[in-house]
Amino acid sequence: MKLWDTINKPITRKAFLATFAGAFYTAAVERYWIAVNEYNISFPRLPRQFDGFRIGFLSDIHLGLFMPGAWVDAIVDRANALGVDALVLGGDYVHARKTDHELLLVWSKLKKLSAPSGVFAVNGNHDHWANHDLSLRLLDSSGFSVRHKVATVNRGRATIAIAGVGDLWEDEFLLDETLKDIPDSVFRIVLAHNPDSADLPHTSRVDLFLSGHTHGGQVRIPFLNWSPVIPVKNKAYDLGLKQNTAEEKIFISKGLGWAILPIRFNVRPEIAIITLRSAEP
Repeated sequence: MKLWDTINKPITRKAFLATFAGAFYTAAVERYWIAVNEYNISFPRLPRQFDGFRIGFLSDIHLGLFMPGAWVDAIVDRANALGVDALVLGGDYVHARKTDHELLLVWSKLKKLSAPSGVFAVNGNHDHWANHDLSLRLLDSSGFSVRHKVATVNRGRATIAIAGVGDLWEDEFLLDETLKDIPDSVFRIVLAHNPDSADLPHTSRVDLFLSGHTHGGQVRIPFLNWSPVIPVKNKAYDLGLKQNTAEEKIFISKGLGWAILPIRFNVRPEIAIITLRSAEP
């Protein structure tokens, strides 16, 4: 059979149904099929009092097209029911550019989040694209903001610090300035929407960066374990636990929403539960 004949061969009913089923699955099934994934991460510097401290991590909700308010309500309810010690939010709460409506709507829902040791949040690039000034005001008024701030959590005489930096593309990094008053002995978690932030020059030590932004690539090729589109400079920063050249740990969430195309394949949206473990040096 000639190549031209192969290209122009009519599609069979079976092939059409398989194609339709695949498209339906990526757009309407997996994209809404949230996984609650648990990760145990060990740290020699973690105080023993915080061994087993559980953090629920939500990132890249992208309220907007195909991600309605009711969907965010369900995410909030599910997060509140996790029974974790703290909740952290990694930014990109809305999808559209130049939209006050989405920002106001999403924060009216996110403010219902609660956890015994607190809720902590930073913004992402989409939040700034929606409305830079309003996104910062809503973040601050939520009471969750750690952008250029440090919050501390205590257990007995032990303390850990949770800090945040501005979005890599649309805000300021300011990590060293933010951590300057935190003793070096204190265990430090830093929220940074874009994982490339971990590669920016800094002298302050970080024990764990928590990032999103990549959505895990949204499409991951089976067997190759590879995603064709990862919107970061360091292509190793796709999902899961990574490490920068300073040997600081970076956890990258698969996120909850979508960007570019409203599909997911082999990368289910996730709420990550990170359990901190104390390990002897």
